[in-house]
Amino acid sequence: MHVAIPAIQCGNFASVVNIISKAGGTARLIHDPKELEGFDRVILAGVGAFDFGMACLEEGGWIEPLDRLARGGRVPILGICLGMQLLCRRSDEGVRPGLGWIPADVLRIEVEPGSGLKVPHMGWNTVKVMRPNPIMPMDGEEQRYYFVHSFHAVCDEPSDVIATALHGQPLTAALGRANVMGVQFHPEKSHRFGLALMRRFLEWTC
Repeated sequence: MHVAIPAIQCGNFASVVNIISKAGGTARLIHDPKELEGFDRVILAGVGAFDFGMACLEEGGWIEPLDRLARGGRVPILGICLGMQLLCRRSDEGVRPGLGWIPADVLRIEVEPGSGLKVPHMGWNTVKVMRPNPIMPMDGEEQRYYFVHSFHAVCDEPSDVIATALHGQPLTAALGRANVMGVQFHPEKSHRFGLALMRRFLEWTC
């Protein structure tokens, strides 16, 4: 499987390319939106601020071609970390609108004073898979992933929540509908759990 990774100036691209290779696929950074049509899958990888990520997409001419793929329903699309948040309508972190493919808002993580919990939510955490989906099995086996984030997605529809992680409250760890999915954690930093997820992403057919 051939995976396109839009080069939007705010991603951990080398690690994502590497894990796709280990999972048995091939990934390539692309700098021209016109190249999207030749790939089987798309990963929207990103770190950093919401507004900067959306500005990179807009200024690079990515929004319209990505929107066509998302709404076409045939090409699997995966957002990672900031890439997941960009799938939503908006974020407390900025003022720009998001892609809006998932009806959700990205809110700042709040923790109770004196709880000992910190923001950002950083490090390994166990996730609870909420519903059947193509990339995270509901087989009862523990799944742990590496997180680094200060904002979390809140979905309008509970059915869009694929998995949660507990950090004072259940936070959306993965979301999706149709051919679009997003994970708040970093599969490329999550060792065997992330590698297994990427293998399932490569096997996913819409």
